[in-house]
Amino acid sequence: MSGPVQPVRLVQPLAPEDQARANHYGLIARLFYQPPDEQLLGQVLSAPLQDAGGERSPQGENFVAAWQALVEACRSAFPVMLEQEHTALFVGTGKAEVTPYLSHYVLRHSLDSPLADLRGQLAAWGLARREEAGEPEDHIAGVCDAMRFAVAVQKRPLEEQRAFFERFVYPGGAAFCDAVTASDKAHFYKLVARLARAFLEVEREAFGMI
Repeated sequence: MSGPVQPVRLVQPLAPEDQARANHYGLIARLFYQPPDEQLLGQVLSAPLQDAGGERSPQGENFVAAWQALVEACRSAFPVMLEQEHTALFVGTGKAEVTPYLSHYVLRHSLDSPLADLRGQLAAWGLARREEAGEPEDHIAGVCDAMRFAVAVQKRPLEEQRAFFERFVYPGGAAFCDAVTASDKAHFYKLVARLARAFLEVEREAFGMI
C-alpha cells in the first residue's frame, strides 16, 4: 500500500523585482567576500541593470548611478590589482583597514550580543555557517547572502525580511560601507561600497512602505 497522501505545496514563482533584489544581495556578498576574477568582471559588464525598485526616487537614481560607475570601473580593472586592494582593506597583515564584520559597527555595550542574536535568527531559519568557512556569520558577505536566501530560496514574508534587514543588515551594513568609502586604500571598492550603500537605501525605502 502507498503511504499517506502528502499535502501539495504550490511554489509561487519569484517576482522579477524579488529576483533582482536577490541578485543584488548575491553580487554584493560575492564582491566583499573575495575580489572579482575576470569571469565576474565580465558578468558585471554584460549584465543589464536589473530593477531593484525605486528607480524614480532619489534613492533609486543613486543606485542607477552607482551601478553605472561600477560597470565603468570593471572595464579597466585588473584582477591582480583588485586582489591586492581587497587584501589591504579587509584582511591586512595584522589588523584589517576596514573590518567586514558588522557586529563591530553596532556593538555599543559589553552586554550586547549582535553575533549571538544573528546566529539565533539564522538557526530559526534553518541556516548555519558551513564548517569549512572561517569567517563568523556577521561578515558582510554572510549577512547579505542570508538575505538573498530569505528572498529567493525560502521566500520569507516581507515582514520577516524587513525585520532581518532592520536588525542585522542595514545598521552595520551602512556603517561598513561608509568606512570603506572613507578609506584611502579603497579605490575600486569605494565604488562597490557606493553601490551597496545605495542598494541598502533602496531596500530601506521599500520596506518603509510595507
